[in-house]
Amino acid sequence: MKSIVIYFSAETGKTRKIAEELAQKLGADVFEIKPEQPYTKADMKWTNPLARCNKEKLGKKDVPVAGKIENWSEYDTVYLGFPIWYYAAPNVVNTFCKGYDWNGKTLHIFATSGSSGIGKTAEKLEPYVKGANIADAKRVTSASEIV
Repeated sequence: MKSIVIYFSAETGKTRKIAEELAQKLGADVFEIKPEQPYTKADMKWTNPLARCNKEKLGKKDVPVAGKIENWSEYDTVYLGFPIWYYAAPNVVNTFCKGYDWNGKTLHIFATSGSSGIGKTAEKLEPYVKGANIADAKRVTSASEIV
């Protein structure tokens, strides 16, 4: 079986950098979660209560995802990375996760933001990854903190 690093990266690219380093270190495949409608800089301005990121999170809206992992059944270990939004995964991550069967997968969650650590982020993600064995969840600043 194989490993895959899946990530959603916001405007700074911090998550992308860590995910790509991790995939290289593990010899794993990599997949970027992208919304069908890409985020603009204004969409990501969380200090604006009317910004798209805030409307999605507070409105608990699904965010359609561009692309799909066709060979999902080949992977038994998944590393899932994202920045924390409102103490949880961004909605685009939740929508992505709902589209797959997580039974039998070992899941390692890594977050690249959040000043207070990962908190209950993994617990909030559980309904979207039913059947996965969540091995760990942590806030990181580099790939070396994951493996």
